[in-house]
Amino acid sequence: MSRTNTAPARPPAATGDGANRWVVLVVLCVSLLVVALDATILHVAIPSLTEDLRPSSTALLWIVDAYPLICASLLILFGTLGDRVGRRRILLLGYALFGIASAVAALATEPSVLIGARVLLGVGGAMIMPATLSILRAVFPDRRERATAIGVWTAVAAIGAATGPVLGGFLVEHYWWGSVFLINIPLMALILPLGRRLLPESRGTAGGPWDVLGALMAAAGVLGCVLGVKRAGAGDPILAFPTAGPLLLGAALLVLFVRRQKRRTHPLIDMRLFSRAAFTTSVGCIVLAMLALVGLQLIAVQYLQLVLGLSPLETGLRLLPLTFAAMAAGATGSYTLRRIGPRRMVGWGFVLTAAAVLLLTFMGQHDRPLLLTVGFVLLGFGLQTTLFSAYESMLSEAPQRSAGAAASIGETSYQLGAGMGTALLGSVMNAAYAPGLAAVPGVPEEASRAAANSLGEAYQVAGQLGGAAGGALHQAARHAFVGGLHITLFVSAGLLLLGAVMARRLPRVMECPVDVEEAVEAMSAEDFGPDDPRGSDERHGPGEPRGPHESGEGCEPVRRPRPTEGAERSGLAEPSEPRVPATREAIEPAGSGRPAH
Repeated sequence: MSRTNTAPARPPAATGDGANRWVVLVVLCVSLLVVALDATILHVAIPSLTEDLRPSSTALLWIVDAYPLICASLLILFGTLGDRVGRRRILLLGYALFGIASAVAALATEPSVLIGARVLLGVGGAMIMPATLSILRAVFPDRRERATAIGVWTAVAAIGAATGPVLGGFLVEHYWWGSVFLINIPLMALILPLGRRLLPESRGTAGGPWDVLGALMAAAGVLGCVLGVKRAGAGDPILAFPTAGPLLLGAALLVLFVRRQKRRTHPLIDMRLFSRAAFTTSVGCIVLAMLALVGLQLIAVQYLQLVLGLSPLETGLRLLPLTFAAMAAGATGSYTLRRIGPRRMVGWGFVLTAAAVLLLTFMGQHDRPLLLTVGFVLLGFGLQTTLFSAYESMLSEAPQRSAGAAASIGETSYQLGAGMGTALLGSVMNAAYAPGLAAVPGVPEEASRAAANSLGEAYQVAGQLGGAAGGALHQAARHAFVGGLHITLFVSAGLLLLGAVMARRLPRVMECPVDVEEAVEAMSAEDFGPDDPRGSDERHGPGEPRGPHESGEGCEPVRRPRPTEGAERSGLAEPSEPRVPATREAIEPAGSGRPAH
């Protein structure tokens, strides 16, 4: 496959000395920390927010879900736009919008204003998240260094998500619920000038115009699918128009988007990425991991606060073991991946997380701190192990020129899984919880229906009833919630075990072939001239075997001399075990219609 090498798309700071790369990683991680923090910091503020703003049950769902919903729908749009106009530029705009939206959310006095602010936060998050990962992909061309960087990146995401309830609990306990948003403003005021000064600009090498219509189709398609799932999770009938309409429309738009991308000369997303088993499997594993976790996390926060009676700050502190376990998994992830490979790492991560979820089924109406601590440690370590290896495998399968598109696919999977998890596990929880309140002695039917909406509402109804009927409703609601939680945990464990089976399609070993085009871009003109034959990736055709020293065992990158011309023409290059390449040829399978060598 012939190709012309172009000048590096990134400045020397991006690929120059190692110190600069790690400074860039710190800035990117701080960016991600703020976005991840905002995804969970609101959870512990929901009771006080509900008491202050008095939102309806639907408005409350929108307050919680608007951020991940909008963020998920716009990731492909902004990820691919960053490939064209500059990932740093999109990232800085995201910082500014995130800070403005945070100020609006903190000062909101009506549920509608808060929902609007959460929508803007989702837009800002969609600008920030894929940009951080795609810049990381450009700055770390070596897979071993990149694995370490992704380990830090995913650990920071887990730290932000798990620290959110702790910080939120402290703020709600000492100030008011709006302070959970107000904290974003000084952070963005700090990171915006730092990012402008320290981050390198990074673009993809794809030519042609940006497909605006395709980007809008992808955004509307994801939005429709997640909205339909969210309505189903809220208890709406699946065949009702408000649920089935968005689902069918979203699915149709995504199908049209895929067909459009396959026909275009310069697509937003090269659909041949999905022909690689490692890429597709990694995306699926990310979806399943988040599907099982996020809805469960929201339910767990309600359990700690409403069943065990913990304060918001105590609730956050109970979740700290999950944070420390995730940090440990991220710190050791690169070493573990090189030792056991992606298949075992993702698979055993899923199994460990499922075991943690099953252990948590022993939770009851009384506090068991040791059980919760052990369960959260196993949960944090297992989930972080899975997400780290899945992200690393997915990103390494994509070429650097498509880093923004690949990052947006990964982040869309993450957010889509999170939104679907909230809807799916929330609907399972509601279906298991509501029947327990159907026939409580002395409680009117109307009060029972209101109590079936949520545990918090059941407590309010019980307080209004008072007397023996109120006490009976209070006890029945606690019992029904714990029973529903156990059923939800079993469903979550089943999804995680399904992910362990899916992981069997990943490569056995972490391979580190040299991506010649990226290596040339990272080298100075003193090493290779623009016409040097080593600057082209012509050593192997699509699907041809590599030599024995390129097997990638132990993640040792090897440069070997070009085979002689005669050996190349006759196809007598030394054979080796077939493997899944992580170079640009990974998205150009044999028979794709590309010119032969």
